[in-house]
Amino acid sequence: MKVVITRIELVNLVGKIQNIVPVKPTISILSNILIEAIDDQLILSVTDLTVSVRAYVEAKVLEEGAITLPAKKFFQLIRELTAVQVEIHALSSEVALVNAGSSHFRIQGMHKDEFPKFPNLSEGMQLTLPSSQLSHLLSRTSFAAARDDSKHALNGILLQSIENTIVFIGTDGKRLAKNNIKIDKSSSGSSSYIIPLKAIEEIIRLLDSKEDDPVTLTLMSDKIAIEFKSTTLISKLLSGQYPDVSRVIPEQIANPIALNRDELISLLRQVSLFTSENSNSVRFTFTTGELHLSAMSGSIGEGKVHMPVNYGGEKLEVAFNPNYFLDMLRHSKDESVHFSISDPYNPGLITDSTSSQFVIMPMRLEV
Repeated sequence: MKVVITRIELVNLVGKIQNIVPVKPTISILSNILIEAIDDQLILSVTDLTVSVRAYVEAKVLEEGAITLPAKKFFQLIRELTAVQVEIHALSSEVALVNAGSSHFRIQGMHKDEFPKFPNLSEGMQLTLPSSQLSHLLSRTSFAAARDDSKHALNGILLQSIENTIVFIGTDGKRLAKNNIKIDKSSSGSSSYIIPLKAIEEIIRLLDSKEDDPVTLTLMSDKIAIEFKSTTLISKLLSGQYPDVSRVIPEQIANPIALNRDELISLLRQVSLFTSENSNSVRFTFTTGELHLSAMSGSIGEGKVHMPVNYGGEKLEVAFNPNYFLDMLRHSKDESVHFSISDPYNPGLITDSTSSQFVIMPMRLEV
């Protein structure tokens, strides 16, 4: 194998996919990146056995072939190069030369046949969405998903296909995010897929949040595929039963409380400085026309702030984790959001002008 490519294109290509490479691989080959030169394309593949990504770019292929090289070391090297072009020359099935200007490097790799086969795309339901739309939907859902939860299914995003609607749900049991989008095609009945959080985060990284280039999703019985420009990502689905969250999402009250998003973010950031690890909660006190926020820590002190709101009911006191509340506010882009809550013991609901529903569980009020 011998291929020539510009350094910038190579760095961009490897940088796009190298996050998939596991830090502590179960088998050594997973630390490597598969490099293939076929026709006039340089094709790179990585996998952690759950998520696999393949990306290609046009290149000058002098000799076809393939080799795997240590992904981290290879990426570190090409980022440091200063030459305009880079040549990758496989001297054997396990050794490659990387030449760039007057610089020459010999890298020990592994045989291509040791690299896991890239998963095949089987038949499934296909959807096509603008990249910016899918990126925003996933971003506004994935932040609420669990990390390393013992309930395996919570470490992913639930995707539901219900007739002509696609629903995304993420929750860690203390907060929840739900988003949906209407699609052109309609499916009979409903189908559910639990996508690993790592796959979701990589999809967000791959997509362009500002462009409307089409993204094709293929939903299969055991995996999901994303095809975007020159990149294909395939992920296994998580097994297990995702919890029924429909009972957790409260009904929006007739007259929800309108909250200025930027002002509330600023005040929450201020008062949260007076929380502690043992008591990471902020007290929300709603009185006629005002919302008071307060937090106290014996070792730090006390913080109190307030802002005007359109609340006209009886005095209501409830406590929330400020970081969770801030996450929800940051994932809305509206000038104001609507907040619905019935009492200090049931979840609160945040909505905006989009389809998003953000649910947050209250914390125990400190006396």
